[in-house]
Amino acid sequence: MRTKVTFRHMKSENELHEAATEAAERFEKFYSGISGTDIIFKNEANKIVEFTVRVNGTVLVAKESSNEFNKSLNEAADKMIRQLRKWKTKFEHNSKGYILPLKQEGY
Repeated sequence: MRTKVTFRHMKSENELHEAATEAAERFEKFYSGISGTDIIFKNEANKIVEFTVRVNGTVLVAKESSNEFNKSLNEAADKMIRQLRKWKTKFEHNSKGYILPLKQEGY
């Protein structure tokens, strides 16, 4: 999985970079088909963190703002984990319910 961390309107901080990379690596526990993750830190009126995750041609986005980067990072990561769980459930349901043919024996 490719991970890209971007800092806007601020200097790069090693501590935040490592925390963001660890959060992105945790996403693979919830779905292994992630092709790439972009993490953006924005220093505006609030501290904004945005995750953009690419999964099998689908783009999932989670964005959170607060007055601290660590709080925004944790809340955005939690949002992304919820989205990945939902997407995985939906994907598994579709592949089991519509792609695989039903076997009818004895009729």
